[in-house]
Amino acid sequence: MEQRELLLVDRIEALKNLFASKKLDGYIVANEKNMLYFIGFSGGSKLLLPEEGENILFVHAVNYEEAKEKTKNVRVELVRMGEDSDEKVSDEIKRLKLQRIGFDVLTASTYLRLKGHLKETELGAAEETVWSLRIVKDETEIALVKRAAELTSHGMKKAFETTKPGLKEREVAAEVEYEMRRLGSDGVAFDTLVSSGPNSAFSHGGCGDREIREGDLVVIDIGARYQGYCADLTRTLIMGEPSSKQAAIYETVRKAQEIAVNQIRAGIEAKKADNFAREYTEKMGYGEYFVHNLGHGVGLDIHEPPTLGPASRDILASGNVVTVEPGIYIPKFGGVRIEDTVQVLKNAAIKLTEVPLMFSL
Repeated sequence: MEQRELLLVDRIEALKNLFASKKLDGYIVANEKNMLYFIGFSGGSKLLLPEEGENILFVHAVNYEEAKEKTKNVRVELVRMGEDSDEKVSDEIKRLKLQRIGFDVLTASTYLRLKGHLKETELGAAEETVWSLRIVKDETEIALVKRAAELTSHGMKKAFETTKPGLKEREVAAEVEYEMRRLGSDGVAFDTLVSSGPNSAFSHGGCGDREIREGDLVVIDIGARYQGYCADLTRTLIMGEPSSKQAAIYETVRKAQEIAVNQIRAGIEAKKADNFAREYTEKMGYGEYFVHNLGHGVGLDIHEPPTLGPASRDILASGNVVTVEPGIYIPKFGGVRIEDTVQVLKNAAIKLTEVPLMFSL
């Protein structure tokens, strides 16, 4: 058995090892990212994982041949045109005499259909069971995130080369996305954000037809996706010489990020990581303008646990991959955000994205 196959088998076994504590004898995976995590393929309708016996992937005809070729250690069950996939899943659960089924994410209508078919079976949400595994990345996942981070860093370097007064925000975004794709990205992890001038005061302002102007703050937030895994990187450029206010805001954000990264390590409360940056921002007089959490987990999803925010209950662990992204956003003036994708280690944190912090044109 190949190393990749062994890894996927281990992930499924790790999930099944949690069944007893959750009082489950089976699990339905419906989320495509979770499916990719467990079997290396995301094109199925449902993945049924019974405590004992064969794992079954239910696949519509459009993805059936690909599923047979790309998956191992599962039985690929064809859902023909006109067949009800939920009914087929339910029939298999009845055949296996499963009594307590957990699931990751189901739409309300799917849940009701399954409940209608499974009147004698307990069916309950158990998404946290999968997250308890996905939140800590193994060596294979870390390597894939690192590659996504490298591609993202190249994309930001292209943004540095491209961004200048007279260009539209969307033109910069197009150049960045092309560069990442040219170098090996499977696509973007999220919609590329290029927000200039007053638009930079919107923390998730997107990008549009506004022309970048001399004197603008330009927030560029980008991410490549590689073999399903994401990275996240933000830099703020200043078109020309910064004003004293722009420089003060930029330096506050830069220092806040530096403080947080230097303090992050396994075992600390995620809310404390947020507090490291927030306290400094408040000390410098900009606390009210830091309007979002310090960061979030990154992996197969661009936003996943743990959350680095004031209300978080998460404890950081070695193997977490998170963003550290303090920001200051002043309405009608502009904003600054500096963000890196960071790997949490036992006694430190290291940046996986590597791009200079300041690039003034």
